[in-house]
This record gives sequence, structure tokens and C-alpha cells, in this order.
Amino acid sequence: MAFGEPSGPGIARRLSEFTVIYSSNLLEAELRAAYHRERREFDPQWLYGVEWVLPTRPLGPEIADALQVRYLRSGDLLHIATALYAHRTFGLELTFITLDHDQRDVATGLGFPV
Repeated sequence: MAFGEPSGPGIARRLSEFTVIYSSNLLEAELRAAYHRERREFDPQWLYGVEWVLPTRPLGPEIADALQVRYLRSGDLLHIATALYAHRTFGLELTFITLDHDQRDVATGLGFPV
């Protein structure tokens, strides 16, 4: 949406189905980097309403479990591991939203609805 991506409206509709959106704080870095790359001013409103999952320990067990499903790049792996941490630690029933096919495969393999 912010950059006119074809998938933007669909993702916005999908996100609007949820009352709470959780994310690792890597999302902020990713958004800010994208705005900078596109030479656009970052508006913090894009992050309003996000509930941040901030693990209190290393995510080694979650990373290992995700890599048992398939290899992911580090950023994608961190998002998956954070979701696993939130699910296991807080009992959150999460739907994993992503446009990345490899990340979607891992999320599905770990039992997350996508």
C-alpha cells in the first residue's frame, strides 16, 4: 500500500480481519529501511496498534525448530521464531501473514494458519 505494491490492498484487507497485530520489532527496521530506500519520509503511524513481541531470552529453540522445516534468510527466520516464541510463551493463537513463499511454507509446517 505505502509504495503502490499490487499485493498491498489484499494484505491491508487481511490485516483488517484481526483485532490485534503482533510482530517482532524487526518490522520497524524493515519499514524504515524501505521508506529510506524509496526516498520517502517514514510516518510512525504505520506502526500504531502493533503489539511488539520482545523475547526475554535467545530464540535458539524456535530458530532450530523453524530450520527443521526449511532454510530461511535471517530476517524471515527471526519473524517465524518470534511468532513461535509468542505462541509457546503466551499461548497466543496466531495467524502468520507473509508474502514470502518460503516463510509461508515454514509457518505452515510449524502449524500456523497463513
